[in-house]
Amino acid sequence: MSSELKKVYVVAAVRTPVGKAPRGVFKDVRPDDLLIHVLKSCLAKAPTLDPAAINDVIVGCAFPEAEQGMNMARIALLLAGLPNSVGGMTVNRFCASGLSAISIAANQIATGQGDVMIAAGAESMSMVPMMGNKPALNPLIFTNNQHGGIAYGMGLTAEKVANQWQVSRQAQDEFALHSHLKAVKAQQSNAFADEIVPFNCEQSYPNLKTQQIDQHTLMVTQDEGPRADTSLEALSKLPTVFAAQGSVTAGNSSQMSDGAAALLLASEQAVRQFNLQPIALWHGCAVRGVAPHFMGIGPVEAIPAVCQQTGIALHNLDWIELNEAFAAQAIAVIDCLKLNPEIINPLGGAIALGHPLGATGAIRATTVLHGLCRKQLKYGMVSMCVGTGMGAAGLFERL
Repeated sequence: MSSELKKVYVVAAVRTPVGKAPRGVFKDVRPDDLLIHVLKSCLAKAPTLDPAAINDVIVGCAFPEAEQGMNMARIALLLAGLPNSVGGMTVNRFCASGLSAISIAANQIATGQGDVMIAAGAESMSMVPMMGNKPALNPLIFTNNQHGGIAYGMGLTAEKVANQWQVSRQAQDEFALHSHLKAVKAQQSNAFADEIVPFNCEQSYPNLKTQQIDQHTLMVTQDEGPRADTSLEALSKLPTVFAAQGSVTAGNSSQMSDGAAALLLASEQAVRQFNLQPIALWHGCAVRGVAPHFMGIGPVEAIPAVCQQTGIALHNLDWIELNEAFAAQAIAVIDCLKLNPEIINPLGGAIALGHPLGATGAIRATTVLHGLCRKQLKYGMVSMCVGTGMGAAGLFERL
């Protein structure tokens, strides 16, 4: 194997619409069915590729149990019709699971361990709740104040970030409003049309009058979260939910969601062999840790790290998908790194569009890739904070 790293190309990237959990359009849809859909749709974007050439399918999932357990990656790829020869692995880095799946897949290509990979993410927060079905934290967490932050709920860490970095309630609500306004505008202009693959929901309901089962079909084509009717006045009236004297509300936090996304990655050799048309070049990913009780500030460490690693300066970025886990932490990250707000989440973020945990990295990567292509921009980044105190950031270049 050559010691020189190979280039990694992104050939295709697709995602489902994102549904609201736990009572949204995908409440009865299994996450592995969402995953199967994006795997098939992603491969359909590369009809000249021999599926047998795919080395591995790596899928991010934050709570890989129940309907999204049993190594969902391998099961879904087989149900999607891929050959038995294709491997599958499910990985978990909480909110960065989807981005980590991309990074792992890309690293395998870069180091010559494979030539064609699929990286994906899938999560149903409707079927598998936050913390999973059986939370069981190690008791040692509670015997040492140094590690108590591991047990903090994400909302409480957002409150601590808001206090430490002096992010006001008004600033958070204004940020949330702009997330919805941008997302609604994006939907109205069909900005997501190229990245979303509509999902057909088959629903069955008992009809007590006819004693029959009525079949209903719902074609989901858009993200369910953006609200055209929200306002600063409405947001300001919402109660805090994590601290009595706090500032974090349901309105300035990300939405619990369901969704999936998949990206097809290939080496230069595979691009030539199968006559593929890549859309972007992958440059790299960095993950850094922070104190767990300040979880949301993680990107402040990860973003400069990936810029240094790749040699691409922060001021050269044209588009940043900064996951809005909470308005408080997103604002703190923007302020700390002096990021240009104009290039942050141009189509809205997780407060409006949703945050299906382990799928988010792959979903937001899909958005930035299509955004770069649509706007003819060069460099794009995906970054997010990660539970238990981490930050992750990945960099793409449009071809």
